Amino acid sequence: MSVHDTAVSQDKMDRPLKKKKTVWDTPYPWLIPLLVILTAVFLYPIIQIVHLSFTDANMIQIGHDYTFESYLRMFTLPGFIPMISATGFFVFFSVIFQLICGFIIALLIVQGEKMKLRGTVVVRTSVLVAWAIPGVIIGVIWGMLYNETDAGIINYMLGIAGIGPIPFLSDPTMALLSVTLANIWRGTAFSMILMYAGLKTVSKDLIEAAIIDGANGFQRMKSIILPAMAPIMLVNLIIISIDTFNTFDMVMALTSGGPGNSTEVIALSIYTAIFREFNLGEGAATAVMLLIINVVMTIIYLKVLGRRGQVE
Repeated sequence: MSVHDTAVSQDKMDRPLKKKKTVWDTPYPWLIPLLVILTAVFLYPIIQIVHLSFTDANMIQIGHDYTFESYLRMFTLPGFIPMISATGFFVFFSVIFQLICGFIIALLIVQGEKMKLRGTVVVRTSVLVAWAIPGVIIGVIWGMLYNETDAGIINYMLGIAGIGPIPFLSDPTMALLSVTLANIWRGTAFSMILMYAGLKTVSKDLIEAAIIDGANGFQRMKSIILPAMAPIMLVNLIIISIDTFNTFDMVMALTSGGPGNSTEVIALSIYTAIFREFNLGEGAATAVMLLIINVVMTIIYLKVLGRRGQVE
């Protein structure tokens, strides 16, 4: 054996033995508890809801038969079109005004910070209070405001001015408007948070350059701020749309879907069908419809995030 071969052999002996990589050396085993929890509290209930939607199950009788009657009944009930109309009105105007109000409040706060005005932190905190309060409590609070007796705060103030009383919750049209207004107040806080974060990322150099070029406030808003804010506005739009579609706690506490079914949105209809009428099949079918809406909105949201990542 040559000196070179001896050196190579000695080098191989000195090297540490490489440990064979196993599945336990990967992060996948650490995800098993998460997968178990997600399956137990998320995936399994979804499968059960889809399963029940194809049955005539209820909470009174034992056993069930497989049928499409739940879906046929859901689409043919007289209250289906009013429910879709109420949900569409509730979601559309809630989302639009949450975006607008959130943007305006965020813009005012940013301008106040630039002018070094005191109280901007207090304003941000006050707006965030609405986001932290549970929906049921918000429904109770707005119920006190809308009360049509002398105890109603808004009608009392209008009475002093010689106006009213206004049937905020007893008139079907006014009730839907009142519920939508309460939801706008509730959801504006979240929009303000996202809009505020987006405004803080707008390039100050571009704004200063536009000011030097003689652009007024409207031109700066149109050509610089809004284009820069467009991605976060779209993400905000999708998130609050999903959240509004799933709102039922505030509506339940405020009107319980009444008067009649004028304020019965999809999420509240699910609660009513299952826990008041004890109809699991019909409630599950309505839940599947809402699930499909949420899945579509989530896919759009993920695509938006993917496009933002590619642009960045």
